Formats: sequence, C-alpha cells, structure tokens
Amino acid sequence: MSISGLHITMLSGLIFSLVSYVWRRVPALAMRLPARKAAVVAGMLAALVYSLVAGFSVPTQRTLYMLIILGLALWSGRQLVIAKVLALALLLVVLIDPFAVVSAGFWLSFGAVAILSFALGARIGHPNWLKAWLQAQWAVTIGMVSLLLIMFNQVSIVSPLANAIAIPLISFVVTPLALLGSFLPVDSVLILAYHVLNICMLLLDWFNRLPAAVWQQHAPPQWTLLPAIVGVLCLLLPRGVPLRWLGYFGFLPMLLIVPQRPDAGDMKVTVLDVGQGLSVVVQTAAHTLLYDAGSKFSEQADAGGRIVLPYLRAEGVRKLDGFIVSHNDTDHSGGMPTILAQMPVSWLLSSLPDSTALDGEVNHVKCFAGQRWIWDKVNFQVVHPQSDSDADTSLTDNNRSCVVKITSASGSVLLAGDIEKPVELALVGQRESAPVTVSLKSDVLIAPHHGSKTSSSVEFIEAVQPGLTIFTAGYLNRFRHPRPEIVKRYVDAQSRILRSDYDGAVTLDFIARNSEGTSKTIGWRKQNRRYWHDVY
Repeated sequence: MSISGLHITMLSGLIFSLVSYVWRRVPALAMRLPARKAAVVAGMLAALVYSLVAGFSVPTQRTLYMLIILGLALWSGRQLVIAKVLALALLLVVLIDPFAVVSAGFWLSFGAVAILSFALGARIGHPNWLKAWLQAQWAVTIGMVSLLLIMFNQVSIVSPLANAIAIPLISFVVTPLALLGSFLPVDSVLILAYHVLNICMLLLDWFNRLPAAVWQQHAPPQWTLLPAIVGVLCLLLPRGVPLRWLGYFGFLPMLLIVPQRPDAGDMKVTVLDVGQGLSVVVQTAAHTLLYDAGSKFSEQADAGGRIVLPYLRAEGVRKLDGFIVSHNDTDHSGGMPTILAQMPVSWLLSSLPDSTALDGEVNHVKCFAGQRWIWDKVNFQVVHPQSDSDADTSLTDNNRSCVVKITSASGSVLLAGDIEKPVELALVGQRESAPVTVSLKSDVLIAPHHGSKTSSSVEFIEAVQPGLTIFTAGYLNRFRHPRPEIVKRYVDAQSRILRSDYDGAVTLDFIARNSEGTSKTIGWRKQNRRYWHDVY
C-alpha cells in the first residue's frame, strides 16, 4: 500500500473542518485570528506531519506542496487556478530535489494530476458525484497508458475495476478507522480496519490472477510518446468537440512499431548486467536463445525476474526457442526457475545434475561437445563438456560449464561459462592434436569465470584471439573480479576490454553486408548515461 495524495488531502481537510468548526464558536479566538486562516494553518500542519510519517516520497511532496500553495492562497485571499498550483508544486519539488526527475513516481504523480485538471477543469456545469468519479477514472486510465508503456512496457487492464472497489474502501473505511484506532485505546476499531483491508486485498489478488489482468508488450520507441500524448489530449477534450475519436490513432505508433529483428545470417548478442553473474541473450531473425539467467538475490527475487524477463519482454520476445544453463552455480542458474515459470521455453540445455528440480513440461537435454544447430543461417555449437554424463566426479561444477560458440556471417562469440585452466588447456590441446570440428578463435569472448585468476590462461587467450573481451562482474564484488592481472593478460593480447560493472549491458550487433562482416558494439551506460555514472 502506498500513501495516496487523496489520503493526505482527506486528513488535511478533516483537520481544517474541525478547527474551523471549533474556532468559530470561541469568540476570543475568532477575534484574534479569522477562523478560516486558523483552519488553513492547522490543515497545512496536519498535511506536513502526515507526509513526514509517510516517508516524504515525490507523490507525497507533490500533494503537500499543492496543499501549502492553496493554503497560502486562501490565507492571502487570492485565487489560483489548478495549473498554477501544480506548476509551483513542481518547481518546489525540483528545487529541493533536482534528481527527482529521474524517478518514475515524479512523472506519474504530476502527470496524473495534470491529466485530471485538464479533463475536469474549466467545464460548464457540475455533474453529479458518480458521473464525476467515472470521468476521473476514465481520464486517469487513458491518460496514464502512454507513460506506463514507456516506463514499464505494461498497463493494468483491471485497474479501473480494482480502483472502483479499493479507493472507496481504503479512503473512506480503512484509513479513517486506522487513524481513529491510533488515537483511541479500542482494539475493535483496528480489528475492523484489518478485516476490511483483508477483504480488499483478497479481491485485488483475485483481479491480479485473471488471465488478461495486464497488457504487456515490447518497449516502444521514445518518440512515440509525443503522438500518444497528443492523442490523450484529443480524447479528453470537452463534449461537443468534433472528431475526438481521432485521438486513438495517436497510440498506434506506440503499439505497432516493434523492435527490429536481425536479418537472416545476422545476430544480436546482448550481455546483460546482472551483477555478479552471467546472462546473455542471442537473437537471430526468428529465434531467441538465453544463455544463463543470472543470480538469485533472495527467496523473493532473482535476476531472472528483475532483469532478464523485463529485457526479453521489452524486445518483444514471447517465447525462448532455447535456454542454456551453463552449470549449477547460483550466479548462473539462480534466475532459471523464474524464467521457466513465466516464459515458454522450447528446450533446456544444461550440465545440471539429474536431481535438479525442473518444470515437468520443459524438454531438458544434457549439453556435450558436438551438439550443433543452425538458426536463420547462424551456427551454434557446443564445445564442452566432452560427455553428457554426471558420473565424472573429476569435474567441478565450474568445469562442467556448457561452452558454446556462435558463428554468424559477420562474426563469432564464444560463451565460456565458468571453465577454469584445466578445461581451457584441454580445449586448446584437443584443438591442436585432433581433427577439429570447431575453432576456438572468436571475435568476442565472454571471459571465463568473470575474470577469475583460476581462468583465462595465456594458451587459451592465444587460441581464442578475441578482438573484444567482456567481463561480467558485480560492482565492487567480494571476489575482486575481474582480477587486474587477468585484465592485463587480455590487454597484452591486443583485446579490447568491456566490463558490465562499468559499461552496463553490452549489445553486439553482427551485421553482414555485401559479403563483408561488420559488428557494432553498444554499451548501455554510454547510450543511456546517468549522472551517477561519472562517479560509480
């Protein structure tokens, strides 16, 4: 539950009314200060105290500053239109906390109030309370669609119905009872508030479980926000304005323009920033492969749900054609359960033990050298382990990692998992002494074991000869990955270095044109720079 501006306003209005009622009936007080001015001061103080108790978030600040500005206007006898009040409140928020503009709550809070003021203000006549409430719900619902799609790539379908139940219950039953129970030593008041809230939460949970509760889609381009806002303004014009329905066309670019897929023979490789762990998404013209799913943060959260799935959905990926879990370490397999539970997966390739609990519907196959497939003219081949058996106890989990080489017309990538020097040397020796089915030489290498000193042997680096090496590591991780001596080893081999802890997610576009391979590297932090990137 969040502290709504409605609750702060309601409490402030309640205190305003009580003080005004009492003040008018005490002549000595009324002679010293008009009742309305005294009530304004009391209402503003109540709003300030409640806002501080609520945590003073951006939406709370917006409500408080608007109430203070309105209070000052009432005190001085001035009249202010809602647009000026909102603008002054916005100015105060930005002056006090300039970086509030990077918060989603800033835009959603001020945006919702701006939409309501546009849709309901400066209208002739006063509709009844039910019609006014329905109009407010419609305005907020249609007005927030564009912002929600840009920020979160999803919109709640059931929110109007959920709000129709939750807002009256929370605002007019639960909140007053909870406040009353805070001042009176009567447990029954708080128990009643709890039971009403429990019923409300059960209803909201039922809404949340409906099959079509949420509309999720790809991440729309930023420029599509402008026509969508124009469309919203058109739809919210007063009745009588002709052709308001044309506003729906403003949403079409946001809904119809999807992320571009690579052409046949090309591929897009994204090394996600999952902290201390690994997750790589490989997209071809019509297929998507996920290699590892990052770490598990807690019993309630993992990189699969927090990072990998949002990225896949933003790219418009509805199904994984393949999912490779390199080995059983939690920083590589921790997000796997969430991925399997929330996204269809055609098959799972891994070195996981047979005892690992998996979704019964997933087609699980052990990885071993020699497995290969071709998607859209892009070649995939497993290089290690040499056997699909779990019986080989001489190999640690790290050294069982599924090593995969991906080759397109314009370049190649080697995904090395967490293999260590013994496996590296074995791969180099096998390459040099036996008929080779695949060359280790690759244009891009995802550094083995995050740059640990137990990996990245000189012989392995010489065999791979990577033009670009990407280290995936958490910022200031306790393992001190990547080790400076390992980084120097790659630099001495003339390999360019990128790090997920410094560069963020790294996108590699392998594009073949006129039979000449080209690749483009994009670091997320360079493309989407934030003020803290200059320090951290």
